[in-house]
Amino acid sequence: MICDSSNPRPQLVYLVFGSETYHQEAVFSIASALAWLRESPDVTIDIQVFSDNPQPYEKLPVRVRPLDAATRQRWSEPHGYHFRTKHVALRTVLEESETALLIDTDTFFHCSPVKLFERVQPGTLLCNDYYLQYGTNKENLLYSALSKTLLERGLADDQMMLLNSGVIGLHRQDAQVLDRSIALIDELFPLAQGAYTLEEFCLSVAAYRILDIKKCPDLIHHYWSRKQLFRAKVQAWVAKHGDNPTCQAALDDTRLVSARLPRPPRMQRMLYKVITLMLPAHLRQFIREILYGCYKHPNEFDQACAPVWWEKALKNQQERIGKKVCQHLLEEWFSRRLVRLVLGSRYTTIHQHLLNSSGK
Repeated sequence: MICDSSNPRPQLVYLVFGSETYHQEAVFSIASALAWLRESPDVTIDIQVFSDNPQPYEKLPVRVRPLDAATRQRWSEPHGYHFRTKHVALRTVLEESETALLIDTDTFFHCSPVKLFERVQPGTLLCNDYYLQYGTNKENLLYSALSKTLLERGLADDQMMLLNSGVIGLHRQDAQVLDRSIALIDELFPLAQGAYTLEEFCLSVAAYRILDIKKCPDLIHHYWSRKQLFRAKVQAWVAKHGDNPTCQAALDDTRLVSARLPRPPRMQRMLYKVITLMLPAHLRQFIREILYGCYKHPNEFDQACAPVWWEKALKNQQERIGKKVCQHLLEEWFSRRLVRLVLGSRYTTIHQHLLNSSGK
């Protein structure tokens, strides 16, 4: 039951537990929100963090709500599906507040969060994005396992849009859509055979034909793709500003962590291609990709992505040759004089980094 009283201030909500990486992402996302909120000085929002570790948020103006292992287990029951906790957490906040928006940790803002809440109106579900109809890929597990049942029950058809739940924004009068999605998760989980995206799929079904769906990829960046590159940027920001994440310099620097992939300019990439033609054929693409991490970016947070490019080059090389690149093979490749010349002053740093990576 939802009580009669409610907090009129919009609630920006995070759910964070597990490894340090997720907490770093959340801290940066919150700092990004605070940085952009400076452009909405007349509007007040609250930020809540459901977390198993309050320490990362001690220097941020947020309400930390303890999320211990027992609570996570209860919120994940009956099947132990941990993404179910997203809907339970948001439902909990909507029992107390008029509007709430749950946002994934791997996000940052392009504008004031107030603009997201402007899209959270009664009768509306705000999601991160929608981009595909249910019937587009009939080979997908969630289609082959569930479509017939859902169609027979009038819950979904091939035209239903599939939502990305990196953002879930609702007015409290529409909180029942979360009850429906939770019930669907519990019912369909055994049929879905462990499908990773069941949570956002059930939200899609629960809202279909009932709520107006709005999206917000123009307002936030959700880096579910190329995650390691963006994590490197975020971790560089945390390393620089973690001790004082709300100072003006820290908030200003959030703008430098951009949605741009930190690749060298096109002419530089062409030059790398020409240079690597001197190498044996089986090394050309490998060294070319390593060179992507050698480009001197003017943006310090783009520059922090260099090791990710090197690790990605190693992974791609392993896929090309169809086996793990052992340290012996790396030593053989890096002993070539041309490789030393091509990599120049960064040769030793890259060599040691990849030797450490290949040994993991």
